[in-house]
Amino acid sequence: MTESFYNPYTHGFFRCAAASCEVRIGDPFFNLQSHLEMAIKASNQFAGMVVFPELGLSGYSLQDIFFQKALLRDCQIALEQLIKESNQLFPLLIVGLPVLINDRLFNCAAIVHRGSLLGLVPKTFLPNHFEFYEKRHFSPADQLDANEIVFLGDKVPVGTDLIFKCKEFSAAKIAVEICEDLWAPVSPATSACLAGANLIANLSASNVVIGKADYRRLIIKSFSGKNICGYIYTSAGQGESTTDLAWDGHSIIAENAAIIKENERFSPAGTLTIADLDVDLLTSERIRYSTFKDAKKSFSPRHKEYRFINFCLEEIPETIELQRNISTRPYIPKESSLRNSRCCEIFNMQIQALTTRMESSGINKLVVGVSGGLDSTLALMVACKAADELELDRKNVIGCTMPGFATSEHTKNCANSLMKALHVTSLEIDIIPSATQMLRDLKHPFIEGQRVYDITFENVQAGERTSHLFRLANMHNAMVIGTGDLSELALGWCTYGIGDHMSHYNVNASIPKTLVQYLIRWAADTSALGDNLSSVLYEILQLEITPELVPTESNNDKPQSSQKVIGPYELQDFNLYYISRYGFSPAKVAYLCYNAWKQNEKQKYNLKQIKKWLEVFTRRFLQTSQFKRSCMPDSPKIGSGGSLSPRGDWRAPSDLTARIWLNEIKTKIP
Repeated sequence: MTESFYNPYTHGFFRCAAASCEVRIGDPFFNLQSHLEMAIKASNQFAGMVVFPELGLSGYSLQDIFFQKALLRDCQIALEQLIKESNQLFPLLIVGLPVLINDRLFNCAAIVHRGSLLGLVPKTFLPNHFEFYEKRHFSPADQLDANEIVFLGDKVPVGTDLIFKCKEFSAAKIAVEICEDLWAPVSPATSACLAGANLIANLSASNVVIGKADYRRLIIKSFSGKNICGYIYTSAGQGESTTDLAWDGHSIIAENAAIIKENERFSPAGTLTIADLDVDLLTSERIRYSTFKDAKKSFSPRHKEYRFINFCLEEIPETIELQRNISTRPYIPKESSLRNSRCCEIFNMQIQALTTRMESSGINKLVVGVSGGLDSTLALMVACKAADELELDRKNVIGCTMPGFATSEHTKNCANSLMKALHVTSLEIDIIPSATQMLRDLKHPFIEGQRVYDITFENVQAGERTSHLFRLANMHNAMVIGTGDLSELALGWCTYGIGDHMSHYNVNASIPKTLVQYLIRWAADTSALGDNLSSVLYEILQLEITPELVPTESNNDKPQSSQKVIGPYELQDFNLYYISRYGFSPAKVAYLCYNAWKQNEKQKYNLKQIKKWLEVFTRRFLQTSQFKRSCMPDSPKIGSGGSLSPRGDWRAPSDLTARIWLNEIKTKIP
C-alpha cells in the first residue's frame, strides 16, 4: 500500500461503496451485468469494498419462485461468473443471492475478491410480519449445520462469525449482516463489532413506505454511533416487483453517528455511492471509550470465536482525491438551522453553569473586564443573562473597561456601547499610571523613552488589568468572570497567573475562537439580548482580533494582530479539534486541513501555510503551554470536541517534548 501524503488510504481512510442496481427479477444474468457495471465503476475509483442489495442476483420480490431449481442454478452460475470477473477488479464485492445448503435455503451474502469466494454469510433474522414472509422460503442462520461447505468446487467458510480483514490496511475489518438483522433488538453486527469489526455492510431489500427513510437514517446513525463503526447500507430499487410494494433504492454510508454520504432515492438507473470512512478515527474512539471495552468483555463471550479471513488490495496510485467533505470549521455545524439551535444551546449551558456557581457561592455580583473584543463580549452577555435568570438587576454586573498604552478609541467606544446597551454598571479604570509605575520599578527601557515593546511590556498591562478586576471584585463582594477561550488556552495565548489566564470562573474556556464569533453573530442575528445590542455586536465582529498591548506608530497603522503571531484561528481551531479530540498525527491533520480548504475555499491556504501554522500549533500546544492549563479556573465543558481542563478531558505533563510530532511535520508533509 502506498504511503503517499495525497492518498486517503495513507491517512487511515478506507473507501467504501454502496451500489443500488437496476434489477430484473428472476434474471440472474441481467442482474450480473448490472452488478459488474457498478463494480467496475467502483474499481476505477479504488473503492476497497462494494455492497450490493439483498438477493441482488436473483431479485428480492420473487416469493415462491425461490423454490424453482432453475433460478437457484442460474444464480449460482451468475455468482461463478462474477467471481471470475472480479479477478480484474480492485474492491471486495459483497453480493446477495439464495444459496441451498444441506437441503435448506438461505438468504446469503457472498463475499468475493480477486477471483475467489471468501465466504458466505446467511441472514440471521427473517421477518415474517406485515408484508414480509421470508420464513416461508428461507431458513435463519441458526439452522445452519456447517461452518464450511463445498461450493463451486471449493471449500468456502459459511456463517455469521466471519470478519474480513484487509492485509495491507489491517485496521479495516469488515462484517456483514442482511436487512432485518439491523432492525432486530440485538443485531448480529453488534457482536461482530465487539469482536473487532469496524465496517459493517448491510445488504437490504427494504421496501419504502412513508417515514421509513427517516427511520433508516436514525437507526443507522444510532448503530454506527454506539458501536463506533462505519455502516454501509444499500437497498433494492428499480426493477423489484411492485405487485404490492414500492422501492426507493436507498443507500447510506455512516460513521460514528454521522451520515457521511447518501444517495438520491428513486433513481431509475441505480446509483453508486462512494465515501472514504475514517477507520483511524474509529480505532481512536474505541481506544478512548472504556464502555466499549467493558461491553466486549461482559456481553460478547463468543467474540474470540470469530474467524478472520484476509484479503489483499492491489497497489493504487499515489494521488487519489478524497471522497469525503471535510469542514473547515469542525466545531461549527454547516446547516444554518442546526447552527442556530446549537448556538442557543451553548449560550444556555454557559448561563446555567454560571447561575449554579453564583447560587452555590452566595455571590450575586459579577465583574467582567470589557475590552470591546469577542471574548469579553460573549462573557458579558452570559453574565447579563445569568443575572436575568436569577432575577437580579443587571446593575449587579459590573463591566470595566481598562484602557492601556495601545487601546484604540474604536474598541473603547465599542466596549462602552456594549455596556450601555446591556444596562450594566459601567466603569473605566485607566491602567497607564499603574503600569507605568511597575515599568519604572522594573527599570524597563520604555520609561527612558525607548520603544521596547517586549513580553514584559505586554504582560505588565495584562497583569494590571486582572489585578484591578480582582480588587474590584473584593470591593463589591463579586466574582471575576474569565473571558479567555479554548483557542487561547490551547496556544498559551494568555498571561499566566495574575493575568487574563486567571479568574474566579470562566464561562468561555471550552469554546474555541471560531465558535465565539458564531455565537456573537447568532446573538446579533436573533436579537437574543435585545434589538439595541445587535448593531454593536456586528461592529465588534468586524474588529481585528488583537490584545491591544503594543502601540501603533500612527493612526493609519494596523493594530497588533494575534493571528500574525499564533496563526489564523480558523486553522488553529482545526488543528486543535483533530489533535486534542482524536489524537491524530500531524501528517493526517495536515491532510485533512489541506482537503478541507481545497474543497471549500481553495485559494485561502496552501499546504505550505498549513504546514507552517501546524508547526506553531504543535510546539505551543504540546510543549510550551500545558503549565497554564494545569491550573486553570473552573469552567463548564460545552462540546464533545472537549475542554482542556486538567480535571476533565485533557490531562498532560507540563514537561512534554514535541520532538516526535515536529519531526513528522518536517518529514511527512510535503
